Amino acid sequence: MRILITGGCGFVGSNLAIYLKKKLKSKEIFSLDNLFRNGSKVNQARLKAVQIKNYKIDIENYKKISKLQKFDLIIDCCAEPAIEMSNKDPDKVFNTNLIGTFNLLKKCVKNKTNIIFLSTSRVYSIQNLRNIIKKKNIKNKINIKFKINEKFETSLPKSLYGATKLASEDLIKEFNYSNNINYIINRFGVISGPWQFGKQDQGFVSLWVNNHLKKKNLSYIGFGGHGNQVRDIIHIDDVCEIIFKQIKQFSKIKNKTFNIGGGIKNSISLKNLSKICQTTIGNKIIFKKIKKTSIYDVPYYITDNRKIIKCYKWKPKKNINSIIKDIYIWMSSNKKIINKYFK
Repeated sequence: MRILITGGCGFVGSNLAIYLKKKLKSKEIFSLDNLFRNGSKVNQARLKAVQIKNYKIDIENYKKISKLQKFDLIIDCCAEPAIEMSNKDPDKVFNTNLIGTFNLLKKCVKNKTNIIFLSTSRVYSIQNLRNIIKKKNIKNKINIKFKINEKFETSLPKSLYGATKLASEDLIKEFNYSNNINYIINRFGVISGPWQFGKQDQGFVSLWVNNHLKKKNLSYIGFGGHGNQVRDIIHIDDVCEIIFKQIKQFSKIKNKTFNIGGGIKNSISLKNLSKICQTTIGNKIIFKKIKKTSIYDVPYYITDNRKIIKCYKWKPKKNINSIIKDIYIWMSSNKKIINKYFK
């Protein structure tokens, strides 16, 4: 099987490419990445070391994409995921996340290629997610009960990032209907693990670990500034494993949409994340309270994994402590790389 992974020099894409190279024992794993981000060159070197070729092509450039060889499967990991980019650079968000998917789908039609699309929990409506926890000022620990499944509200505002990913999902379904392009859509929550560089746009977990490691202070932002907002976390290894299962069973399970995340067992508040980081790393940092937050922020998200578990008999294996420990060990061993590209 010949597989193209777009965004292949990003955090998820590079880990997935290397994982599939090993599991499938294939010489036919390829990456497409324009190497825009600082860390992409680090990941390109990782891919090169295991004989994975990267095509340095912008996903907006269909002319170049159309000239690539035929692939049996495209895994679309390419995205501009920073929520605040919705205001700062809407053109980049729109072109990368929606036009990019459109270009890949045209390539799929041309070569009769299947697609696995990495979507996001951000397709769900902000106001409905905020209504789960109705208090604007969350002073106390949240009572974790509600899990978000695939039928949760998507019609209300969700950020330009979320809107473009949901529109991409609809495009994929249209191409399935009109051109019989088979697909799987995965709406992932927070993904973390080694090879995240501790920057905010890559996710708050690695940022927390990195700042504790470097003794740099942080802020609890929004909902009163108490640090009680909750997310569930999934390890990158678990992400790779479920996508591998999907590839192996694609002929039997296809044209479905899944929510995938850590679930209730791997959910945590920012305050508790800070405690685990302090215990694991041994450093205590100061947190500033900032009561107000972005219009895009939500106080709560926990994935309902029941559908993905039922279809694939799969569950996340790595818990919060393992995720934090893995990131800490990796960062401690790769300080030169992190400091070189992220000063």
